[in-house]
Amino acid sequence: MKTIRTRLRFFILFSVFAAMLTLPVSCSKTKPEITYGFLKLVLYQGQGDEDPVEHFSFFIIPEDDEGIDNLDELFLFHDREQLRWHIKSDEWISYTHDGKDWIGTRSISVNEGSLPRGVFRAVLVNKGGESSQRNFTYDGVIRFPFPEIEISEGRYTITSQWPVNHLVCYDRTGSFSRTITLTSLSGSVSDLRLPSSVRTVVLWAEDEDNFCSAFTNAVSVN
Repeated sequence: MKTIRTRLRFFILFSVFAAMLTLPVSCSKTKPEITYGFLKLVLYQGQGDEDPVEHFSFFIIPEDDEGIDNLDELFLFHDREQLRWHIKSDEWISYTHDGKDWIGTRSISVNEGSLPRGVFRAVLVNKGGESSQRNFTYDGVIRFPFPEIEISEGRYTITSQWPVNHLVCYDRTGSFSRTITLTSLSGSVSDLRLPSSVRTVVLWAEDEDNFCSAFTNAVSVN
């Protein structure tokens, strides 16, 4: 009797194990996709007489069957110059706009000189090790001199040939307050209707058609 029970238990365990082997594996092997993306050149004012510092703002719209949380790494290569930038999932910026998820960084830079132009190759990797790539081209040029802002005795003066100019406002803790699009390059600070908490502003100039923008250092509004 014990022999029959032992054989029966073994048969049941073997049958359950065999059935488990036939179940589908949940780990997806589908490659992620880069459906859209862009490179935007951003200039930051240098210290003193130093030239502006160039950064690329690089963002993509990714797709993965397991969702955005299944994405692990994003690479950007400039093969001609043998450059590589590596952005991990815990480092990239993510946001949603018009129902689309975006991931990327505003910190693509080189140690010295200007960023290269031409063809860049993006590679997206998910947690399963699957990857896909897509090429992006940036051939933009800096068409305008670096802008300037001065605030003195309750008046502001902007020196800028850039098509669109904004003021990015910060409070006394350095936290972002709001962005104001300028309709005039000079005038009274009071006409800007800044919140009373604003202590400093940065001039943000944009050349949208050329995917290029510039940021000055912060200046006090007082």
